[in-house]
Amino acid sequence: MPSFDIISEVDSVEVRNAAENASRELDTRFDFRNVNASFEFKNDIVKLSAENEYQIGQMMTILRGQLAKRGVDANSLDLQKADQTGKTYSQEAWFKQGIDVAVAKKLVKLIKDSKLKVQASIQGDKVRVTGKKRDDLQQVMSLVRSSELEQPFQFNNFKD
Repeated sequence: MPSFDIISEVDSVEVRNAAENASRELDTRFDFRNVNASFEFKNDIVKLSAENEYQIGQMMTILRGQLAKRGVDANSLDLQKADQTGKTYSQEAWFKQGIDVAVAKKLVKLIKDSKLKVQASIQGDKVRVTGKKRDDLQQVMSLVRSSELEQPFQFNNFKD
């Protein structure tokens, strides 16, 4: 029986490149001259540091633009609360890897509610979809692409 897996992954290399490009752009911006601001990439987390919250917001806009240029979906971002330590504000941007159990359950429910003749099952941090016809599987793919589940999804292991 044909099957495929629904996964959610972010390419760490592209995220690192986006953070480095954002740092270079920050150096050339006029509104950040003589300002202590930086991007730091470590363990799939981008840490933004600046002198005030407004600058953190501006830096987030720069980072989102660079992520878009590198082909990384902005929905994979998980922003943490901005912290203030002394005179410096910082915020961490985490990137979602894998599908959480709650999102996987929503995904399975979405597929079952579509009344397509397929089975969806949660397997760790991915969802496996099996069916008798390839057309049904392709309809599931388009259904998942059009759904708004706050996370980007990719499809792999398509087996006939």
